[in-house]
Amino acid sequence: MGARLGGHDDDDLAVNHEINVTPFIDVILVLLIIFMVAAPLATVDVPVDLPASTAAQQPRPDKPVYLTVKDDLSLVLGDQPISTSGLVQALEGATHGDKETRIFLRADRVVPYGDLMDTMNKLRDAGYLKVALVGIEQAVRP
Repeated sequence: MGARLGGHDDDDLAVNHEINVTPFIDVILVLLIIFMVAAPLATVDVPVDLPASTAAQQPRPDKPVYLTVKDDLSLVLGDQPISTSGLVQALEGATHGDKETRIFLRADRVVPYGDLMDTMNKLRDAGYLKVALVGIEQAVRP
């Protein structure tokens, strides 16, 4: 901001035609912080007690398809509870019929191994052969 202070007898200051971008930058930074905090909260949030794994973490796709087997053996696709008989139709809707989509299978710690295998067999029978098991990361012990 500048003002002319000499050489004129009138008391009018010259009009400044520059745009002050400092408030704009402040607003953008606040919005950036809000989105950085809110983005992790937008993921699938089905309460399930996952077992730990020491496997190396793999990159996640942009829109993962999560199938959760809860402790009462009910199924949840993303955030929506589904029936066992409606699993194939729900998966086709979530993947748009693409059988090459990787299905991220999460199961509660107390789910029996046989029931988890039944769910995996239903996925295989439906044509979904790319299944990733999800667990909690655990530090590797020396």
